[in-house]
Amino acid sequence: MKNLVVLTGAGVSAESGISTFRDAGGLWEGHDVMEVASPQGFAANPELVLNFYNQRRAQLKEVAPNHAHHCIAAMERNFNVHVITQNVDDLHERAGSSKVIHLHGELRKVRSSKNYMDQKYWENDLHLGDLCDAGSQLRPHIVWFGEEVPAMEQAIEITAKADVLLIVGTSLQVYPAAGLKDFAPQHCPIYFVDPNPSLESKGRLKVLAEKASTGVQKVADLLTLEG
Repeated sequence: MKNLVVLTGAGVSAESGISTFRDAGGLWEGHDVMEVASPQGFAANPELVLNFYNQRRAQLKEVAPNHAHHCIAAMERNFNVHVITQNVDDLHERAGSSKVIHLHGELRKVRSSKNYMDQKYWENDLHLGDLCDAGSQLRPHIVWFGEEVPAMEQAIEITAKADVLLIVGTSLQVYPAAGLKDFAPQHCPIYFVDPNPSLESKGRLKVLAEKASTGVQKVADLLTLEG
């Protein structure tokens, strides 16, 4: 089967009721992103940061995958699908996608604040005083601004083997994730689904100015027709 690589961003989860990471003012749920998504913010006010992610984690229990998530998962019937997502929710997995890489971490995991590899699943609230086995404070398993993106190397390797690249729900403005498309092979067609696309169709790039659910369905239908 052909390798279909799907790069997703906040626009995929927006239709499920999860607000996008930040708006034009650099805010996330009313907070300056640097307060809640940076090592400096965590050092300055760890309780605020833990509570912020507790609310995000609780929200996950109230939302469900939408048609875009299900459509991407269904494409595994015809393609070897790898999902590379900038999202920290688990909606791709819940829709049935079997190979998902989270570039920016996962809400339903926590890790030691001293040891990146010491990770565990976490369903409920995380508090000051919740420690790893080595005695360090646990923190959200989220890649904050200024931190490395450990999954990037694996994502590049997968993108470099793509036969088809589908980009959906991301502005292609946040690096290093936005640079992934440049690693797709020269023969690889690229489909970009976004209601307000920052690019225009040109050469192998086909742009669909649509929301995620309708745009992904159109690409799926097109790929099925092309066989």
